[in-house]
Amino acid sequence: MNIILLSRFNHKKGSIDMCVPGAAAWVLAVFLLLCVVLAYGGYRFGQEQALKGRESAEITSLIAQLEQERRLVADARADARANLEALAMRIAALQAHVMRLDAVGQRLVSLGKLDKDEFDFRDEPSVGGITLDAGRPQEVSELAADMQRVDQMLDDREKKLLMLEDLLVNRQLIKETRPSGRPVAKGWISSLYGYRTDPFTGRKALHKGMDFAGKKGAPVAAVAAGMVIRSNHDAGYGNVVEVRHTNGYTTRYAHNTENLVQVGDMVTKGQQIALLGSTGRSNGPHVHFEVRRNGRIIDPRGYLASE
Repeated sequence: MNIILLSRFNHKKGSIDMCVPGAAAWVLAVFLLLCVVLAYGGYRFGQEQALKGRESAEITSLIAQLEQERRLVADARADARANLEALAMRIAALQAHVMRLDAVGQRLVSLGKLDKDEFDFRDEPSVGGITLDAGRPQEVSELAADMQRVDQMLDDREKKLLMLEDLLVNRQLIKETRPSGRPVAKGWISSLYGYRTDPFTGRKALHKGMDFAGKKGAPVAAVAAGMVIRSNHDAGYGNVVEVRHTNGYTTRYAHNTENLVQVGDMVTKGQQIALLGSTGRSNGPHVHFEVRRNGRIIDPRGYLASE
């Protein structure tokens, strides 16, 4: 086989002698080389596409996981914010409760006429001001500090109120159970405690109480709270009521037209227990009033104006 070669540049001619089997071998070699190159290129391309597919799947999975985590974080933040807002509302309610306790304490101090410096319920300063924006949410540490401060305030108020209650109860108990005041609302003192001329015998004799003259049937009241231990008729006292109080005190109310209580009755200070009269050893409408302590008769005058 003779292959002729022509050159345009130098106008020369040449030729190559090649036999047919050699030419076929060269063509086959080139074809095989091209097939190998194409096969390798296809293999590499397939691997790259498979790798890109796996990477794309992994990226998609990571994106889905990130979205799920974002949702979880958002839900957690919402729950935390809701809890913080609930705590803030609870603190506000506690502070309102403290304000009510303060108001009650101040009223009790005023009613009890106690030392306002000793029971000061106004030690927290007033607050206020204009809010220019919505503000920022409080942090957990700030809420915890607020809760602790409110707890301390409540403890302080509770102790003060308990002390105040004890003082008022004791004062009221003493006031209610210790004889004080007059057994009649209207009338006049017709005879004092002590030695006097007896109106029936004309001799000097000890008058064991005080006489309050008044209108027949007028109310006779207990001068202190206690229990009725006597309600009967006596030759000298006439219709008489005796009331036992605390600390060994007893009081007697004699010459009544009618007794309105029975033995065992509990009476309060100022309660009507009889009607003024002139029964027994009496020469006119009046109530004979006696005060005794531990069985010993004492002058009632010291208890008339001790309210």
